[in-house]
Amino acid sequence: MIRRLGRFLAALALTAATTVTGITLTAGAAQADGCYTWGRTLSQGASGEDVRQLQIRVAGYPGYGAVLTLDGAYGPATRSAVIRFQQAYGLPADGIAGPQTFNRIYALQDDDCTPANFSYAELNNCNSTWSGGAVAASTARANALVSMWKLQALRHALGDVPIAISSGFRSTACNSAVGGASNSRHLYGDAVDLVGSPSLCRLAQQARNHGFGQILGPGYPDHNDHTHVAAVGGWSAPTCGV
Repeated sequence: MIRRLGRFLAALALTAATTVTGITLTAGAAQADGCYTWGRTLSQGASGEDVRQLQIRVAGYPGYGAVLTLDGAYGPATRSAVIRFQQAYGLPADGIAGPQTFNRIYALQDDDCTPANFSYAELNNCNSTWSGGAVAASTARANALVSMWKLQALRHALGDVPIAISSGFRSTACNSAVGGASNSRHLYGDAVDLVGSPSLCRLAQQARNHGFGQILGPGYPDHNDHTHVAAVGGWSAPTCGV
């Protein structure tokens, strides 16, 4: 927490210095980060791994019912997601990812690239290797990272309230042990079950804005005690109007 606060204060100082001097900084002049440091300002038309890394961080801002494609191409959908991210954090909303946008991301993430309020451990209480699911361990772990950034966006939209997770990645053995569906998205590492407060319906309703292709909650069979969100699969939480 202290490290994140220090990085956030440094980001504010850099932003202030940019405003006062009138210098236009590139992303390379932004604060370096232990996870990933962008080396250029990104805007529509750009492409590359740096764009894909940005897309992961703004995956929770695609707009109602949408899912952002993580293809490394800075198209209109990515621009719109960046604008929503900027709006959510009170930044100039121009759809261009420059120092202020990157510094906000740096302040939000830890050195393992997870967002500040979620961790790999929370997304995997099955095993420590991410193996045994429907995809390679590295893919399951990467999918979980994207889910965490979507959850960070959801959390922020709900007023930065804590969100409790009851289940994330499952191996085939773990999935069978809890009676999970044979085609469960938990096997892919991109599904998360949410419990507690805010209410399950509030979670399901708000999740529609944050890039979850699958939302299952109250009113759907066997989902009255949690809200399930995942990358793909459709929405059904009838009790909640979803």
